[in-house]
Amino acid sequence: MRRRNSLVDLFAGGGGFARGFYEAGFEPVLAVDIDEASVKTYVSNFPRSLVISEDVRGLECWRLRNLINNLKVDVLIGSPPCEPFTGSNPRRMKDPLDRLYKDDMGRLVLEFIRILECLEPSYFVMENVPAILDGDLGSALKEEFGRAGYEVYFNLLRAEDYGTPSRRLRVFASNIIINPPRVSKSVTVAEALSGLPEPSADPQIPNHEPPPSLSKSKLKKALRLKWGGSAVTYEGAEGRLLPNLIKLHPYRVAPTVLGSSRFIHPFENRLLTVREQARLMGFPDNHAFLGGRDQQYNQVGEAVPPPLAKAIALELLKRLDA
Repeated sequence: MRRRNSLVDLFAGGGGFARGFYEAGFEPVLAVDIDEASVKTYVSNFPRSLVISEDVRGLECWRLRNLINNLKVDVLIGSPPCEPFTGSNPRRMKDPLDRLYKDDMGRLVLEFIRILECLEPSYFVMENVPAILDGDLGSALKEEFGRAGYEVYFNLLRAEDYGTPSRRLRVFASNIIINPPRVSKSVTVAEALSGLPEPSADPQIPNHEPPPSLSKSKLKKALRLKWGGSAVTYEGAEGRLLPNLIKLHPYRVAPTVLGSSRFIHPFENRLLTVREQARLMGFPDNHAFLGGRDQQYNQVGEAVPPPLAKAIALELLKRLDA
C-alpha cells in the first residue's frame, strides 16, 4: 500500500484545510489549535492525528520535532488568524506593517514562519485574506519567508472555482505556484442543500438541529426580503457597512461564509443549520462539529473549504510524486 504523505496543520480549527488534504491522500500527523472546541472537532474527525490545544508561541522547535518523532514532514499547512488583516475588522491597525509586527494576533503569521523553519517541510501552504498583501506586507513576508530558507509565491484562489458552493477569495502563500484546474460548473445553493431533510435532532446527520429562532423584528424583515437581500448590516474597517442575515439566492453561489455569518434559507423563513452552512463550504456530512452552536458556526466559517483544499493538495501531490 502506498504511504500517505505526512501533513502538519497549524491554526488547524475544525479541520477544513486538513479534510481536503486527507481526501487527496495526506495523513495529518500533528495539528495545533488554541481553541478547545476546535481541537475536539479535529480529534473526532482525524482520530489518528496527534492534536494539541496550545498557543503556538509556546511550542519550541525541539518539542515539535519530538512530537512527530523527527518525521520528515511532506507538507506544512496553516491558517493564522485573519482578524488583524481583514477589512471586516473595524479595529484593524491603520498601517499594514503594524498589523504584522505590532498586532499580537498578526504576529502569529511570524510564528507560522518560525515553525516552518524548524520543521523544514518539502512544501508549505499558508492561507489568509488577500489584505495580508496590503501596502508593503507582501515585500515584508517575502523577506520573512526568505530568512526561513524558502522562496514564497502568493496564489490568489477563488473557492467557487473549485466546487465550493460559496464565494471566497483567499491568498495561499506557498513555495510553489499553485494553479489547480477549475471545475466546469459552479455549485449553487439549491444544489448544495439538496437532499437534506427538515432540521431535527437525528444523529445520522450531525449538526442539523433546528437553528436559533429569528427575533420578531428580524423575522418581519426576513419576510420582506428578496433573494440576496440582507436583514442587518455591521461596521467593518474604515466604517464600511457589511451585510449579514442574507436571504440566499437558491440558483447562485452563496456569499462568503464567515464565522459571524448567519444566512436565511432561500425557501423557508429561518436561519440555516450548522450542517447547511457546512454544506455551503463543501464539507461532507460525516465531518461533525463539536462545541456550542456558535462555536460550530465559527468553525465552519473560519475553515478553508475542503474542495479548494483538496484541489491544492492534488497539485502538491504532483510534486511529491514526481
